[in-house]
Amino acid sequence: MSFGLFCIIPQPVHLWDKKAANLVLPCFPLVGVVIGIFWWGVSKILFLFDIHIIFTSAVLSLIPFVISGFLHLDGYMDTSDAVLSRRPIEEKLQILKDPHVGAFGVIMLAVLFLLQFAFMYIVIENDRHIVMLIVIPVISRCCAALSIFCLKIIPQSSYANMLKENTGALHKIFVTFITILCVALLFYISGITGFIVFLSAIAGFTLAITWTYRSLKGISGDLAGFALVISELCALAAMALM
Repeated sequence: MSFGLFCIIPQPVHLWDKKAANLVLPCFPLVGVVIGIFWWGVSKILFLFDIHIIFTSAVLSLIPFVISGFLHLDGYMDTSDAVLSRRPIEEKLQILKDPHVGAFGVIMLAVLFLLQFAFMYIVIENDRHIVMLIVIPVISRCCAALSIFCLKIIPQSSYANMLKENTGALHKIFVTFITILCVALLFYISGITGFIVFLSAIAGFTLAITWTYRSLKGISGDLAGFALVISELCALAAMALM
């Protein structure tokens, strides 16, 4: 169910069992594992054929968005439109649910793609432990799952409410355990640099979700998607600049 919702990789069987809906969010980081392996695998293929660094950077910048079906990118744009509108909260919530794209969403998308490409170019050019790409999508999805578990859901987000229903301490502990494994793995891969990448991903998510949560007085799938995208961008920035 989690893979069917958050990943475009074809599934042999598509089933939806409402009784198991409370397992979707705990399994969200596992979707990140698949996305991360795919992200890293594509990088190895491009390196193997010695594809030009500009094209390689562009492809790798887009991979995490493409493999997730642009779902989180949609939330990123919707949230940008709502929060940056600086309207009363009622109007912000209407903008958040509006399927049309506004100017702020387009501007923020351009900024995201520009920075994503620049950081990826630097990572490739300097050979900055590209294997960390496997772990980054897992961290961002752990953060997203925990934020929905722990924060107030806005009333308009029936989808987030449904996934949060019947979740408890064991679900949070499972996701927290995966997060701890991620920091251990990054430290094993790259020492203190890996730890800084982890902290950057956490800090990026925390700042993004705090900003949007205060603006909209709650969280939704779109807001979690916005913070997820920012988290991965911050992790790439740390990889590039360390």
